Amino acid sequence: MATYDNVFQYTFATLTKEGFPLKGRWHSFFGNDHPIVLELGCGKGEYTVGLARKFPDKNFIGIDIKGARMWKGASEALEEHLTNAAFLRTHIELIDHFFAEDEVSEIWITFPDPQMKKVNKRLTSTRFMKAYSRILKKEGIVHLKSDSNFLYTYTRAMIEENGLPVLFVSDDLYNSNLEDDILEIQTFYEQQWRSRGLSIKYIRFVCPKAAEWREPDIEIEKDPYRSFGRNARTDN
Repeated sequence: MATYDNVFQYTFATLTKEGFPLKGRWHSFFGNDHPIVLELGCGKGEYTVGLARKFPDKNFIGIDIKGARMWKGASEALEEHLTNAAFLRTHIELIDHFFAEDEVSEIWITFPDPQMKKVNKRLTSTRFMKAYSRILKKEGIVHLKSDSNFLYTYTRAMIEENGLPVLFVSDDLYNSNLEDDILEIQTFYEQQWRSRGLSIKYIRFVCPKAAEWREPDIEIEKDPYRSFGRNARTDN
């Protein structure tokens, strides 16, 4: 992927020494001032590419650390000449190094590891929400799609604890009567979850600029099943 002009790969050493040249200037790469939308943990890039196809008036950036997965989406975007799709290979914890304040309009979090043991690794924890709120515009939106009831319950509790505006919520998306183009895009993992009869959870909420973020004090039952190709989701 080092030869792909739609992929950016920067080591932490380079970031700390030189910074990222497109931080605050992503519109110069896309050649327009359309809204910027991120997909965190993009995997094979199904959402990044799928959304780019459907919404040419927005710019999409898929972010993941695993290049072997990202290669598929980056290749498809190049083959289809999707000029509104790009990919960034990095750890999500470093997101502040790549985007300036108020540079991003929306964030998609699609089927992340629920991190049932480590709160600060959950992509909807207050640690990450604080980072998202800095790079998102004032009324920036976060979308979460997940098969995990644990992460869904935790995220709802986090939203309630911090009084965040909820735009849509469902613990069974495909039986929610929601009419939206997002239903037509399914990730690799999503297709597997649905084939196993698991319901898909979806939350769309506003991530405001907040001076303080509070973690919810809640006990949540752990997911009782194992994921395809991932670690067990129980302690057993």
